[in-house]
Amino acid sequence: MIAPAPRPGPASAAPPGPDSGRHLAPHELRILIAVEEEQSFTAAAARLGTTQSAVSHAVRACERKLGTVLFDRGRHGARPTEGGARAVAYARRILRLLDAMGPEVRGAGAADGPLTGTLRIAAFRSAAAQLLPPVLARLAERHPGLGTRVRIVREIGRGTAGEVADGRADLGLATLDAGGPPPVPGLVAVPLYEESYALAHPQGHPAPRGLPLVDWDENCGSYTRDWWQRQDWIPPATVDVEDDTVALSLVAQGLGMAIMPRTALLGAPAGLAVTDLGPQPPSRSVGYVTTPELAGTAAVRALIRELRELPLPAGLSAARPSTGQAPAA
Repeated sequence: MIAPAPRPGPASAAPPGPDSGRHLAPHELRILIAVEEEQSFTAAAARLGTTQSAVSHAVRACERKLGTVLFDRGRHGARPTEGGARAVAYARRILRLLDAMGPEVRGAGAADGPLTGTLRIAAFRSAAAQLLPPVLARLAERHPGLGTRVRIVREIGRGTAGEVADGRADLGLATLDAGGPPPVPGLVAVPLYEESYALAHPQGHPAPRGLPLVDWDENCGSYTRDWWQRQDWIPPATVDVEDDTVALSLVAQGLGMAIMPRTALLGAPAGLAVTDLGPQPPSRSVGYVTTPELAGTAAVRALIRELRELPLPAGLSAARPSTGQAPAA
């Protein structure tokens, strides 16, 4: 019978090391990702077709090389420590670059050459519904061998930028602070368009500003907060939902009014009217975020090209040039 391996101490007590002369191998990176996603050494082993002891041995080797505990082990399974979460994010990004290396160095990533593989995109709902379809249609027409996978991510907390930073997406459509830093440090962030906010209310209502407020969780940010606080006519929300489409459906049924960005109002349901908020309405900047290393790859450049060439719907305007954000394409 093989004796169980000793359990490492708490995350604050790092294992001896680091062994800075040795780097993590690709198979070790895949093991870290599997353990983080499965939250279990046993489940990670089953997913990878290996044994639990092999996974445990590999994780301990990674911890020795990096000089820190990567997972808290216990009855709950295996949860990444703060250092472990960072290690997994790096692992995803490194493996993504290894996937891109072959096509890039063989010249398949030339500007006019055919592209293959899968491009991973993270976007908040209104951008994914209203802007991505024509972009992806043109991308598929020009590069039929290039697949796309889109994840809808709520713009709360780290939002779509967090998906990119953690290696789950190659590019994200995100709300940006005009002229400010990227939503997550270390990313490239470039504005694409600006959109104003407007008042959505039931058609024919004589005094829509007197209606109860229907709001949704993502409808807050530095780009609207100051304006919002200056408006003494806006009441506290009586209905707060998780999705802007639900908020608009409630408004269309006469249950209140909502203050929404123009993208969310595209394709609004019947029974809804849209009114301007005055000469200086709040607005937000929307752009793309990606990592510095992926910004130069052919597939990401091709997607950025299509995003920049997209004709903007009414109510949206091209973003003003910003010296605080570096272009990536």
